[in-house]
Amino acid sequence: MLNRQLSLLALGLAAATPAVLSQKPGSFEDGGDTLVSAMMLLLGNDEKVYILDKSEGNPAQINGHPAMGAVYDIATRKAQVMDVTSNVFCASGMHLPNGSFITLGGNGAIGPGGNIGSVQAEGGGSGLFDETYQDYDGTRAIRILNPCTGDATGPACEWFDDANVLAMQKHRWYSTAEPLGDGSIAIIGGFTNGGYVNRNYPNLDPAYEGGAAEPTFEFFPSRGEAQVMQFIVDTSGLNAYPHTYTLPSGKLFLQANISSMIWDPDTNSENRLPNMPENIVRVYPASGAVAMLPLTPANNWTPTILFCGGSDMPDYAWGNYSWPYINTWEYPASAKCHRITPEPSDNSSADYEEDDPMLETRTMGQFIALPDGTMMVVNGGLNGTAGYSTQTLITTSYSDMPYGMSLASGPVGTPGIYDPRKPKGQRWSNTGLDASEIPRLYHSSALLLPDASVLIAGSNPNVDVNTSTIFPTTYKAEIFYPSYFSAKTRPTPQGVPKTISYGGDKFDITVPAASYSGAANDAADSAAVMLMRPGFTTHAMNMGQRSMQLNNTYTVNSDGSLTLHVAQAPPNSNIFQPGPALLFVTINGIPSNGTYVIVGNGQIGKQPTAAASTLPANVRLDSVKGTGEGGSSTSNTTSNNSSGASHTGPIIGAVVGAIALQDNPSMAWNASSLSVNSPYLDQTPAGARSGGQSVEFDPYYQNTPRMSTAHGQR
Repeated sequence: MLNRQLSLLALGLAAATPAVLSQKPGSFEDGGDTLVSAMMLLLGNDEKVYILDKSEGNPAQINGHPAMGAVYDIATRKAQVMDVTSNVFCASGMHLPNGSFITLGGNGAIGPGGNIGSVQAEGGGSGLFDETYQDYDGTRAIRILNPCTGDATGPACEWFDDANVLAMQKHRWYSTAEPLGDGSIAIIGGFTNGGYVNRNYPNLDPAYEGGAAEPTFEFFPSRGEAQVMQFIVDTSGLNAYPHTYTLPSGKLFLQANISSMIWDPDTNSENRLPNMPENIVRVYPASGAVAMLPLTPANNWTPTILFCGGSDMPDYAWGNYSWPYINTWEYPASAKCHRITPEPSDNSSADYEEDDPMLETRTMGQFIALPDGTMMVVNGGLNGTAGYSTQTLITTSYSDMPYGMSLASGPVGTPGIYDPRKPKGQRWSNTGLDASEIPRLYHSSALLLPDASVLIAGSNPNVDVNTSTIFPTTYKAEIFYPSYFSAKTRPTPQGVPKTISYGGDKFDITVPAASYSGAANDAADSAAVMLMRPGFTTHAMNMGQRSMQLNNTYTVNSDGSLTLHVAQAPPNSNIFQPGPALLFVTINGIPSNGTYVIVGNGQIGKQPTAAASTLPANVRLDSVKGTGEGGSSTSNTTSNNSSGASHTGPIIGAVVGAIALQDNPSMAWNASSLSVNSPYLDQTPAGARSGGQSVEFDPYYQNTPRMSTAHGQR
């Protein structure tokens, strides 16, 4: 347990928001080259996005080997490579209370073609190092980053990645990370080797799968020996990246396979909840879009989790570690959505409720919480699942695979917007939204940016770099501009603090009259102060993503400016765990630029709390107006509040010793419109078998033995 105080990062306020916008609402814009395929993204601060990729033959080089990491400058849309020592393929990640980030686990060392690294562990089956790609085994890695502004390439800005100094107890690949209310991280489950799903078939050893599964949990910082989680055993097979959310009680909601539970991390006790309706799988590789809905004063900051898409393939079809047992790309994904409130405020029993379906079927869709209170789903495909393979049980020759290694088809190019405040039956829309021409399937990613646009990047359903197959390794990023970019004027809040506490004295934010148009009273009624945490994005999920509206009242001033009297975060650090966030002020559904803030005291440990902030009554003035240029958003959202209503209702030093579519809902990307010479459709890659059903070939981990009966721990 860390007892040493964590130093706060140097925090900067967001640049002043331009009053007039030039971006087309609902459009995609060229976001530049990410240099490495963006399997993972994180927002380091208001200037930089950090990108991580698996070990593969990226053309971009660093220190004589292909790069696995990059830092992306938001303003210039240019990336610089960063050195990452261990293979980060399918790791998990999370923020820390002081704004640092951590990634956990990954894959063994890999060389060209996805082959096991040249230096192998005793007995083979996994790589310790590869001489060509120069990557080390990442399965126990704990990598820590202190994000930098300005020049982010100096020694203090690099990833710390040395398993001899800092490592997990267990080998984990596809584990989940979730922050607790004290800022520590729960690390749950995973595989010890690669694979499509986490099981042999028939599934005779659901706990350990002959040494290939890791059914335990541990913490960072460590709380002692890793322990078995029975839920992970019981969801064997379909429990990669279990969906996990900390609840106000301090317990965690988990969902994997078709099962759900509430788990107490202090006692390792489990309270099982109802199964997912209709046996729809939402975890990887079904990869439904899953997110917590905005926490607001109106819902008393009570978490509700929304699940959309995924797949209802029958159990047999999921196959085993090596490949699926059906041609997944022929099987439509689900369009259905369900929501659950794990800890209802009325103490009723938690259960799933069917919500409005998406506008199309979608696997690998990803929810991005937007600061206007809506949720955007982006990326993914109409059919199939995540993952890649050279065959299925039915299509046994790679030359017969119709989409190269991809197990999905029908990329969906048009985002969808879900508004939880709208009546049931009216919550989804894609009106006025363009369709991207870039297929974003397996290993795509998306992230909210400080200007309230969304960075979209990645896609690489390939074992190694392949830029000529039908769904290629993708380095081109895009910026998507939600509908609120139609506004001619955006709020320019003044006086935003650098830190947010749990309870305590209110703070005031001034919104100048030039920040809005129309009646001041109406603008004040619509005002919302949003804390947005973009999260750590990988595999169509944003670990740690949260959206929370702070309580506020207001005073309308005679000059047309608005003074927002804003409460601190609710005095419960489990609701919005300590760490970095963006604070947006939204007026009439139009967000300001986000200001980078730290929530909590920047330390791992019990967070100081105080009584909930006391707010003065609203003060209104008739006939006062804003002076901003007119023109309202065409966003299909509603304001957060009705008229006249109040809203009331570095760690490294501590750890390692100062180591420094239009309206057509089926508008999908059409592969036939792309002219691609695809030799991989007609020839077998080096090292792959042309046919058969051998369990020895695995595109994640070639020639890895699977059927061992020993619970061998490396």
